[in-house]
Amino acid sequence: MKTIGFVGLGSMGLPMAVNLGKAGFAVTGFDLRAEARAALQAAGGEAAASLPEALAGRDAAILMVVNAAQAEDILFGQGALAQLSPASVVILMATCPPAAVAALATRVEAAGHALVDAPVSGGVVGAEAGSLTIMAAARRPVFDAVKPVLDAMGSKVVFMGEEPGQGATAKAVNQLLCGAHLAIAAEALSLAEKLGVDTQAMLDIVSGSAASSWMLRDRGARMLEREPRVTSAVDIFVKDLGIVLEAGRDAKAALPMAALAHQLFLSVSGRGLGARDDSQVIAAYRAMQGRDAIDAT
Repeated sequence: MKTIGFVGLGSMGLPMAVNLGKAGFAVTGFDLRAEARAALQAAGGEAAASLPEALAGRDAAILMVVNAAQAEDILFGQGALAQLSPASVVILMATCPPAAVAALATRVEAAGHALVDAPVSGGVVGAEAGSLTIMAAARRPVFDAVKPVLDAMGSKVVFMGEEPGQGATAKAVNQLLCGAHLAIAAEALSLAEKLGVDTQAMLDIVSGSAASSWMLRDRGARMLEREPRVTSAVDIFVKDLGIVLEAGRDAKAALPMAALAHQLFLSVSGRGLGARDDSQVIAAYRAMQGRDAIDAT
């Protein structure tokens, strides 16, 4: 497996494609945005002018897209699957509902290809460093064949099972914790603001205490910035926590913390801030306290 067509050169997809190239794979990337294609070209990759050009004859197609509907449209609506070489593999790395992944895998397999369900965690920082956690589900021989590809993008590749959707299920559990941790971190820092505590000092304290979490350490400083760099948007968690709740509903599992976190992200998105960094879920608390949604200082 040497040639890869990579679709979706966003804030995470671009560095993932670049890392594949550094690992020795021949990567051809496509994105609707010309500037994303130019960035891949500048980093030493090959940019395709069209989707068919990106995937024609490739050993594998990696989809780092928004959702399952977009993946389905690319593969079937736009005919990308037919461009791949016979018996090639589709690696779906987007966060999608488990049931949607399973349904997509059935269609891909019926067309003579295998689908690897391989969502990721680690954000832009992990994508750039090649240190993503990848939760992969596929038939074992298929997983073994694509593992070198996954290893080029992540430092922790975990085999979740042979059934499509098992990777997506693991990602849903992961996102439940990420979303809830992020929301409670915002609640704590907004309380410090309300009480007039030095928020930088407070962040330093909780980041190194038993109260800490990875989300607090990574996002806390950006919660206190007026225009933080966007590494993952508010609307990503609107989508991902929606997937969590869908999985819980299907399993008849009560998820009250996930539901509350989802409502907080929704409230921020509803104020027109959905494209901002997800650290800005703190705006929900500031709004409830009658303070400026973006900056309370």
